[in-house]
Formats: sequence, C-alpha cells, structure tokens
Amino acid sequence: MPLFVNRDQVFAHQVHLLEHKLRTKEERILELETENAILHIRLAESLGKLHQEHEENTKALKHQQEEEEEKKITCLAIAKLISDVQALKQCLSEVFAVYVSFATELDEQSKQLQKELTQQGSCSLKGCRGDESQNLQAQLTALEHSLEEERVKCNVERQRRKNLHNTLVELRGNIRVHCRVRPLLPFDHVQSPLLGPVSLEQIVHVISDDTVLVNCMKAGVPAQSKMFEFERVHGPEDSQETVFEEIKPLLTSVLDGYNVCIMAYGQTGSGKTHTMMGSPALGGHSGLQQGVILKASAELFRLISEKPPSSHTVEMSVIEVYNNDVLDLLSGDEQANVSAVHRRESVSTSCSSSQVSSLTQEPVSDTCDVTHIMTRVLKLRAHCPTLVHADSSRSHLIVTLTISSKSPNARVLARRLQSAKKSMQHPTQERWSPREDSLGSPASSPCPSPSQSPCTSPRLGTTRAVFKTKLQFVDLAGSECVDMTGVSGAALWEVSCINRSLSALSDVLGALAEQRSHIPYRNSKLTHLLKDAIGGDAKLLVMLCVSPTQRYFTESLQTLGFGARARQVQRDPSRKKSNTLKVK
Repeated sequence: MPLFVNRDQVFAHQVHLLEHKLRTKEERILELETENAILHIRLAESLGKLHQEHEENTKALKHQQEEEEEKKITCLAIAKLISDVQALKQCLSEVFAVYVSFATELDEQSKQLQKELTQQGSCSLKGCRGDESQNLQAQLTALEHSLEEERVKCNVERQRRKNLHNTLVELRGNIRVHCRVRPLLPFDHVQSPLLGPVSLEQIVHVISDDTVLVNCMKAGVPAQSKMFEFERVHGPEDSQETVFEEIKPLLTSVLDGYNVCIMAYGQTGSGKTHTMMGSPALGGHSGLQQGVILKASAELFRLISEKPPSSHTVEMSVIEVYNNDVLDLLSGDEQANVSAVHRRESVSTSCSSSQVSSLTQEPVSDTCDVTHIMTRVLKLRAHCPTLVHADSSRSHLIVTLTISSKSPNARVLARRLQSAKKSMQHPTQERWSPREDSLGSPASSPCPSPSQSPCTSPRLGTTRAVFKTKLQFVDLAGSECVDMTGVSGAALWEVSCINRSLSALSDVLGALAEQRSHIPYRNSKLTHLLKDAIGGDAKLLVMLCVSPTQRYFTESLQTLGFGARARQVQRDPSRKKSNTLKVK
C-alpha cells in the first residue's frame, strides 16, 4: 500500500461529491417548486368548487324552504279537507241513525195501520166508519212519503261524502284502492293432502262500503281482528255491474286527457281474471258476467260516439310478462294459425316513461273487435293447473287501449293567429276571419294557393294536433306459496318469477310511500313496464281480490297489506294530456 496520498486528488474528489449533492438538491428544489405550484392550482380549484357548492347549497336551501312553505300550504288545505270529510262522516252517521230509527218506527206504525185498515175494511163493507179509514190511509201515504224523503236525503249525504273523499284523493295524488271479497266456490271444498283439512270458516267480512274486517285466528296466535279501509269494498253478493259502476267515472277522464290504469291484484283463485275478463265465454248470454275490460270498452266507445265523427281513433295492444320476458300476444299470424309470439324489450324514453319496442297495435272500432282480440289472446296466455285453482294464470297480462284524439279547432286557431300577425305587419291589408265550416273549402280559404299563400301551412304552423291517452288493464298473476299450490319441476321457475315480480312491485310502492330518492323500477320487467302508471301521472285504480276462508288467511292478509301500502303512496296529481299549439 502506498504511504503517500495526493491531497489534490482528495480535494477534487470532495469537490465532485459536493457538486453532485448540490445538483441533487437543486433538482429536489425544482421538484418541490413544481409540486407547490400544482398544490396551489388544486387549492384554487378546490376553493372554486367549494364556492360553487356553497352557492348551490344556498340555492337548494332556498328551494327547499320554498317547497316546505308550499307543503305547509298544501298540508293545511288537506287538513281542512280531512276535517270536512270527518265532519261529513259524523253527519252521515247521525243521519243514518235517524233514518234507521225513523224506518223502524215507521215500519211499526205501518203494521199497526195495516191492521187497523184491515179492521176498518171489514167495517166499511158494513157501511160504518168510512171516513176514519180514509184518514188512516192518508196518514200511511204521508208516512211513506216522509220515509222516501229521508232515504233521498241519506243518499244525497252519502254521495256528497263520496265526492269530498274523491276530491281529497285527487289533491293528495293517492292511488285509488278497491277491494272485492269473492264468495265461496266449489274448489274451496276440495280436500288435499298438502292443504290439510278444509276450513270453510269465513274470516274476511265486509262491514261497510269502505271497510273490511279480518278475524286473525291462526293456530298458536291469540285471536285478534284487523280492519282495513279502502275507497270501496265489494262483498260476495256484488255483481260485475256493481263493481264496474265504481270504475265507470274513470273512463270519462280518458277522453278528458288523462291516462288511466286499472290493476287487479290478489292470490291465485281470488277472482282477478273473473273481475277483469269476466266469464270464460267473454260476452256470453249473461251480460253481467262480462269483465271490466269489455264493460269499460263498451262505455269508452259509447262516449266516443257522442263526440264528432273521426275525432277519436282507438288502437289495442296486448302483452304478457312471462318468466320476466315481455311477449307480444298480437304478433302471431292469425291467418296461418301461428300461435308463436315475439319477445319484445321495454325501453325508457327521453321523458322517463317506458315503452315496448316494435309493439303490435291493432285498430278497434267497437266492443266486438275488443272481444275478438281478447278471445284470441287468452288462448295464448300461459296457464297451469294447481291445487288451488284448475286454470291458474302464470303470467301478468297488460291490455292497452291507445286513444288518439284530434282537436277540430287546431287549424282554425293557427290560421287566425297567422292572420292576426300578418295584419299587424300590414295594416292596410284587408283583414279576414275564417269560419270553421269553411276550413276545407278552397273557395273560402284566405290563401289562394299553397305557393302564394301568406299563411303558414297547418302542418307547419301547429304541432301535436293529435294527442294520445292510454287506458290500461293489468291482470296480475296470483301470488302463491309452493307448499299450497303443489307445483313442481319447471313450474317452480314460473312461481319464482311471479313472486319476484310481485315483490318488486311491492318494493316500488314501499319506496314511493317512503319518498326515497331511488325507486327500483328496473328490478323487474313488470315494474319497468308499469312505471308510468305506478309512479307516473296516470290515474291508477288497484282492485284487490280476496278469498274469504280461513285456508287462505296468510295470502288474504298479504293482499290487504299490499293495498294499505298502495294507499300510502302520495304522487303528484294526474296531469292532463293536451294538444298544445305552437305557432311559428
């Protein structure tokens, strides 16, 4: 090892190391300055976003305060209406009590007078006490007249209460819910090893026209009663005509420009298809056995016949949701006797509504056309026998009548507006005022020819001269338990799809009732298709179909609970469709 060390080399090496450290620190300083600049930029962006969010929060808070004030005003109006309804109910109860007591007293007096008249009649044959008999007869007539007046007053008060209640429902935007309790049927007596011993004890009782009572007598559970209140409750004795009379006023709303949906919900065998479709003969010898669809179609065409000719056209479409697939039942070739139907997809439009792509629609002009189509499609609908019902529907059926309405004054109004605009631009030009009856006459038209016309073409001057409304009928498949229906094999998948879609429908109603920010319409094809009716601006009526016996206690309670949740949904009031004119 050399003993001599060159100090210059050592110094040079140290200088080299120091220069390297200096360059490293300068590079690090540059990196830190770059990071500092980036952080400054991010800080500025964050401050800008924070300021923007503060402004948005301020606006949202102001908007929320305005909405709360509007809600307070609306709540006050609703509270006043509710108090009016309660007062009217109390008044009606008092009137009804007076009516009952008066009727009882009148009945007793009538019996007594009849007895006296009989005695006086025997005396009159002998020529005695004739004047007293006439007086008694006059008193009887006066009492019967008074009873009739009290009956009319009672009906008037009842109708007034009903109108106030409907006004309250319109204001709150609630879903209308009706309930129908079916009578005992032959298959209720059928014994089954899965269903256990037959219990024909009726636990569902109609106690008034808007209240149903369920006696909960389940094994191992203390007996208790539950009461459910709906807009209308039909008992086993009510006919198809009686049920339809409560639905009939909604059909006028269709031609007034509102979408209407009527939905039947209930367990298998509870009478949904009978209520909606009627008897299997579909318009057979007994008109009372026609269902809501045919009766509503007849009433709709009757209302259309009162309108100007060719002002309304109707198209019909029928789809079913089977195993969560959307099937177009009118897409088959009827002449070739092809029963195969085409699968469709539901899509969402720009206005957040749901439609079915390439859906087949057939024009209908009277009830016979509707009956023919319904007879044809019911043969294609999925059915399967179960232990509960021999002809159980395995799919959700949606029948839609699309009404296209034309405004007869659209062209006249457009031309008048164009004429007024032209007259303001050219005051010296002679003004004109076309009449509706001269609209189609070339001689009376103010425009000599299309090329030289100063008036904008009606097609260019107006838009949406034709507007469409929908009348929908929904016959849901029955909710059921596998242990009760006894299905097996491939039918288990059908039951699973039915129950999942009905659960999705219940979830949607729950989300709407709780006013959640997200409504799970897309969890099922059924809820996606019915988005416009459930959460939209359509007038929706849900018909609950209930079996009355102890055997179906769980299913009946579930159906009534579904109706109670549906009544809690508060939507925006139904909006009227209109052909708004846009004149260029």
